[in-house]
Amino acid sequence: MRQAPAPLPRRLLAEGLGTALLVATVVGSGIMAERLAGGNMAIALLCNTIPTGAILVVIITIFGPVSGAHFNPAVSLVFAARGEMAWREVLPYIAVQCAGGIAGTAVAHLMFDLVPLAIGIKPREGASQLFAEAVATFTLVLAILGGLRYAAAAVPWLVGLTITAAYWFTASTSFANPAVTLARGLTTTFAGIAINDVPGFVLAQLVGAAIAVPVSMTLFPAAERAPSGVMRAEQSEELAPGE
Repeated sequence: MRQAPAPLPRRLLAEGLGTALLVATVVGSGIMAERLAGGNMAIALLCNTIPTGAILVVIITIFGPVSGAHFNPAVSLVFAARGEMAWREVLPYIAVQCAGGIAGTAVAHLMFDLVPLAIGIKPREGASQLFAEAVATFTLVLAILGGLRYAAAAVPWLVGLTITAAYWFTASTSFANPAVTLARGLTTTFAGIAINDVPGFVLAQLVGAAIAVPVSMTLFPAAERAPSGVMRAEQSEELAPGE
């Protein structure tokens, strides 16, 4: 039997805390990388990439059974569109994801003796950057949905590895998450983005996620509807999905 979903307040706490930990890792490791890399941007990016992929494996594994471990408004919208999440829960999920992301930026700044928030000024603009964000988000959603269909227990690793790879094969270094993008618009550090470039990134991410839905339905047809949630794995005779 499937486990009953956790109460909404508990799920929202998991989503907000998980997103905060994700952003604190992205921004904090970016600050540390920039300080230690001695101007070598390739080393700095690598040092930013590894902690990001690692924390995704951790937070998806521990929070997945609670909230589905979306940590991403695009993912929540995808699951609502697929009928696997109630539309009435989408706005609360997005609200706590965004709030958690902003809190994560503040936590990272305070750990490195910076002001809690600062308006981002690092330009990330142009058609190639926007296209890269659409590709990154398409790839992420495809990895999630394909993983849930055929390898639910591996989804934390699939997501962590997807983002690790996309940091390097996309021109934008793969934000792939509207809440994280907003939070990174509030830092002037290595991981930041100019606040004026945030709307374009978010739009591109939503387009990429939307394209991934029909593609995944074609590639990964399901015999029955997946349970609610993105990365919730429950125990039965077989581990099934159901961030």
